[in-house]
Amino acid sequence: MKRLSALLLGAALSVAAATGAFAQDKTVKIGVLTDLSGLYSDLGGAGSIVAAQMAIEDSGMAAKGWKIGLISADHQNKPDIATSIARQWIDVEKVDILMDVLNSGVGLAVNNVVREKNSIMINTGAGTSDLTNAQCTPNTIHWVYDTFMLANNTGQALVKAGGDTWYFLTADYNFGHTLERDTTAVVLANGGKVVGGVKHPLNTPDFSSFLLQAQASKAKVIGLANAGGDTTNAIKQAAEFGIVAGGQKLAGLLLFITDVHSLGLKVAQGLYLTETFYWDLNDGTRAFSKRFSERMKTKAMPSMAQAGVYSGLIHYFKALDAMGANPHDGTKVVAKMKELPTDDPLFGEGSIRADGRKLHPAYLFEVKKPEESKGPWDYYKLIGTTPADQAFLPLSKSTCALVKK
Repeated sequence: MKRLSALLLGAALSVAAATGAFAQDKTVKIGVLTDLSGLYSDLGGAGSIVAAQMAIEDSGMAAKGWKIGLISADHQNKPDIATSIARQWIDVEKVDILMDVLNSGVGLAVNNVVREKNSIMINTGAGTSDLTNAQCTPNTIHWVYDTFMLANNTGQALVKAGGDTWYFLTADYNFGHTLERDTTAVVLANGGKVVGGVKHPLNTPDFSSFLLQAQASKAKVIGLANAGGDTTNAIKQAAEFGIVAGGQKLAGLLLFITDVHSLGLKVAQGLYLTETFYWDLNDGTRAFSKRFSERMKTKAMPSMAQAGVYSGLIHYFKALDAMGANPHDGTKVVAKMKELPTDDPLFGEGSIRADGRKLHPAYLFEVKKPEESKGPWDYYKLIGTTPADQAFLPLSKSTCALVKK
């Protein structure tokens, strides 16, 4: 009898100890899953890792007893590699949250893994609006931009400026397809017409045949539904063909400041683009960007995707702080993030909707002429601002299952 009592007491103490340890669980691990070697490495890559490190340091979580780990990996823009890494991280490395996840094909694939494993993804690099629409989940937040926002801002501005006939040069994967789809809808809604288009392989070095087809279409606007190295290569080669000089306008539907830097102002001048972050927007963006640049080997200013990694993690840490402990239930943490208003120096005040869409203003910029630039990375002129509640797909048009109709 005494032996049985001792065993029961020991078991009770073990349960109590385990319960106490669980109650005080303040350990989290962050995984930055990005492109470290391919066509999107400048806009994410090493800069996204630096942004994550800065967020951890600035959060003040260590002083509150939290232990925060950080790992990173190159998904090589391949969904199968990305999902394999994601599963290994969650199951073995005990990663709680995946950040960046550039490339829409990769983002959608990892989206499924994160939901299956009840982990978290804050996607700052993929563009497809499907992440918070048809394929939304309670585990994913889409932070920086998406194809609807790009189309709604850049596309609409160009149509209203007289660019009423379009031809699309589109990257042949989900991001390109959704960007063309969303921009086409905007062009048609504003009285324009799409006269044709052509798909190109991801990361192709030669755009000559695609550009010649676009040139022959006589469309007023050639919409570049691609990103990163594909966009910069297309713009450079279009200049060699004299396409802009011949009267057609190029629409860089997704351009990052790193792309403009790669092109140079002589080639990029006059391009319209939409971003949700610019390093020289205000005192808060300038202060962060100066610190970021000092930590980068290239001394580059942050892209909006890299800024989104910092901003997203800062809000994630606020949610963990509000919860107090036990950060490993993905849906509960995301629910807390949606409950709290967002506010940081990079994107300002905002919110996260039921569908996981992070809301903040969108800015229409024009790339400066070389003589207008006052120094390194001084590339943009602000043309207009779209308020946060108007920049993204209205919930009334959403097909997300999380949205109550």
